[in-house]
Amino acid sequence: MSDDESEYSAEVEQEEEEEITDLSNSDVCTKYQETAKIVNLALTGLVSQCVAGAKIIDLCQFGTTILETQTAKLYNKKVDGVPVEKGVAFPVCISVNEVICNHSPLSSEELEPLKVGDTVKIDLGCHIDGYIAVAAHTLVVSESVDSPPESVDGELGNVAVAAYNAMLVAANAIRAGAKNTEVTEVVQRVASNYGVSPIATVRMHQMKRFVIDGVKEVALREPTAEDIEEGEEKVPECTFDQAEVYAIDVAMTTGDGKVKPGDLRTTVFKRNVEANYRLKMKASRYVLTEVDKKFPTLPFTLRHFDDERQAKMGVTECVSHGLIVPYPSLHEKVEATVAHFKCTVLLLPSGTVQVTGLPLPSYFKSEKEPDEETSIVLKEIAEKAEKKAKKKA
Repeated sequence: MSDDESEYSAEVEQEEEEEITDLSNSDVCTKYQETAKIVNLALTGLVSQCVAGAKIIDLCQFGTTILETQTAKLYNKKVDGVPVEKGVAFPVCISVNEVICNHSPLSSEELEPLKVGDTVKIDLGCHIDGYIAVAAHTLVVSESVDSPPESVDGELGNVAVAAYNAMLVAANAIRAGAKNTEVTEVVQRVASNYGVSPIATVRMHQMKRFVIDGVKEVALREPTAEDIEEGEEKVPECTFDQAEVYAIDVAMTTGDGKVKPGDLRTTVFKRNVEANYRLKMKASRYVLTEVDKKFPTLPFTLRHFDDERQAKMGVTECVSHGLIVPYPSLHEKVEATVAHFKCTVLLLPSGTVQVTGLPLPSYFKSEKEPDEETSIVLKEIAEKAEKKAKKKA
């Protein structure tokens, strides 16, 4: 065999051995489906625990335990002598009232327990072998799980229905060949119809193996010239392809949609894999070593560290040198009402399939009807869901 032939043969062999990590691989598809089941289980469990008197820290730990114990039961056979990585992909966050997302308190910084009438946003994610599923849900706290609210404030019902419907029609609009700008238009149309505002800093993301926020993004609204002048970035146009996975993330408010980080401590972070720096503080080196060992690519919370005090001390230097990216808890004005829903979709040959997310609580109602185009899409989605339920029965 000549040198050229030998080189060509080696290249072909390498291509054959290259692992396929998108949905065209049936094993990958199965891992996403299994991960999604665990996310839905954790979300359902947390909804049942969000009653008057529940502590936010206990809820976060409860959700984390479900994600960790359920993923631990699956894929325990080593691959090439290496255990399959699995567990939390996005820390359990419980954000109350005007706090929109990313609130995952430390044990030492617990807030007051939940009370009747509080609006709670739950956000979480897990992975198996780096294949991620995420979800978020909004609910209203009652005395017990057996006595949910019969009705809620009209503004809250309106913004919750708008956010949930926008999530459904956005998920339906993300299909192979479509553009992200089309999805933004759909979300804006729903928000406008219900008289609410999409939250500008929340975006939908493509997810890949061990990547929770891929390059392809979808904005919830197009920034105005004034928004861009104030520092808001315009999302580059992109086209969706088959075999991709997306987090359909929708948060809406009765306010203007321009939210800010509040005064709650930031506890959720993610390693910036492209940054390096020689840290000076011992506590900072401890944090970075732990992150590189346990959370090299996915978001984490300081609560996951064995030494919480060291973690609190060391994270500041890591952030200031760009080694770790913070996920601050976002706050609306106290008088505004917010809702947050998120689901995971798979772009399969048969169409886009939603694999995570719970039904909208029945007490969320709006006096406003969906616009005609949205109404048609929602009807189609409901009919598909009904057919699917009949097949399972």
